Amino acid sequence: MRYFTRHIRIAFIGVLLLSTACTDLEVEEHDSIVIPETDEGFGGVDPGKTLESAYNDIRDTYSTQEGLYALSEASTDEVIVPTRGTDWGDNGVWRVLHAHTWDPTHRDILNTWNRLNSNVFRINQLLAPQSEASAQQIAEGRFLRAYSMFHIMDLYGQVPFRDADEGVDIDPRVLTANEAFDFIMEDLEAALPELPAIGPGNGTIQASKAAARFLLAKLYLNKYRYQGSDAPDPADMTKVIEMVDAIAQDGFGLQEGFFDIFKNDADNETIWYTDASVGTRMWPGLHYHQVVPDKTSGGWNGFATLKSIYELFEGPDDTNAEGAGQEERRGFVPDQGIGYGFLVGQQYAADGTPLKDRAGNPLVFTKDFPALVGNNERTGIRILKYHPDNGAEATGMIVFRYADAYLMKAEAILRGGASGDDPTTMVNALRTLRKATPLSTIDLPELLDERARELYTEGWRRNDMIRFGVFTEAWEFKEVSDDYRELFPIPATALVSNPNLTQNTGY
Repeated sequence: MRYFTRHIRIAFIGVLLLSTACTDLEVEEHDSIVIPETDEGFGGVDPGKTLESAYNDIRDTYSTQEGLYALSEASTDEVIVPTRGTDWGDNGVWRVLHAHTWDPTHRDILNTWNRLNSNVFRINQLLAPQSEASAQQIAEGRFLRAYSMFHIMDLYGQVPFRDADEGVDIDPRVLTANEAFDFIMEDLEAALPELPAIGPGNGTIQASKAAARFLLAKLYLNKYRYQGSDAPDPADMTKVIEMVDAIAQDGFGLQEGFFDIFKNDADNETIWYTDASVGTRMWPGLHYHQVVPDKTSGGWNGFATLKSIYELFEGPDDTNAEGAGQEERRGFVPDQGIGYGFLVGQQYAADGTPLKDRAGNPLVFTKDFPALVGNNERTGIRILKYHPDNGAEATGMIVFRYADAYLMKAEAILRGGASGDDPTTMVNALRTLRKATPLSTIDLPELLDERARELYTEGWRRNDMIRFGVFTEAWEFKEVSDDYRELFPIPATALVSNPNLTQNTGY
């Protein structure tokens, strides 16, 4: 099996330590994120337990369909959460993400900010000299800190930072996107020599050289936009290529059997994963009556996708039945049980009985929605990569995958990086593996579409759309939005708590 359970699960009181917090709270000694104090101040933390908690923080970040996932996917054309009667209304939090009309009080904008900053502060404690961590513990901590800081920089454009020995009475300093980029790069480059070389298999839950190089590739690929340039530097694109080639040298590669990659078995593509429950990627879209033996209740009937995403895939327009000639990644709807990939049309029980919705109508998932509101239980194509047949509440969610790195390399070549490989040949090798027709040529718009076909719902759509310049364009139920929407606002409570923060333009 690819996953194992981390036995130490330590709760944390994140709000006390965030850059957003300035409240006097009484904290019990058993709270995991208490700052150990001596007469001289901060006295260090247990590095083993704190590192374990830091990995658990990553798990908790992924163990929800809200937070980071919502900001990364529901703000794009890839995931839509329409209100169905009174279901999934949630005071409009999902609708405003889709329409790009959020404000600084949005639930997920605040909660994601709090969680990621809490993750960073915990690791600052680990990396403090007083904690006396080993060289490898420091390297893993630097990688985990870089990962959380990357998302803060990417989502908000600025990163507050508090050293471990600074109390809540000190306002955290704030790194600009340029400063944060340099800080993250320094963390990863310092970590690389001490991180273990881990190839495909059971050990990829741990930070490794390959995981660090994957994140470095993401940084170099997006560097020009973080630093305010109009176009990437070819030298940075060459660095992307070098990082991906080094990942391949560790044994990672493309794997046949697209949906097998998302099982709990070891595979060649998973560079880094977390032991989060994959239920939050299965159940949000499945209907209430779609059940499996080890989960008597069904899905939550919320998440769906736009037909424009579905239409990117090769296959007939009028059916996604099994064996209908569609490419593998589009998946299929069988005549018995729950399908894979994009679920559209009539859905079936395990014995082949056509399912009905709660009102008794045939459970036929449609491509179209009336609007963001006023939907019934059947509107919208559903997406399923992690399948409940592999375990209704299985753990093991992929964070970094080799196919992503592979497509980053193809993109970097198109953007001027030096390589002996041809991007069209590369993409066609992937398409052939996924049982799709090769393309005559590949350009940047087609490369973005290929990333959507390969990486849908894996948390990179917003990042990709911004890099390709299409995030603020119009799509169904969304008008053209202002460019400032490429960053989320700093939460209102954070601005009150830390005067060193400044609100992002437009908010």
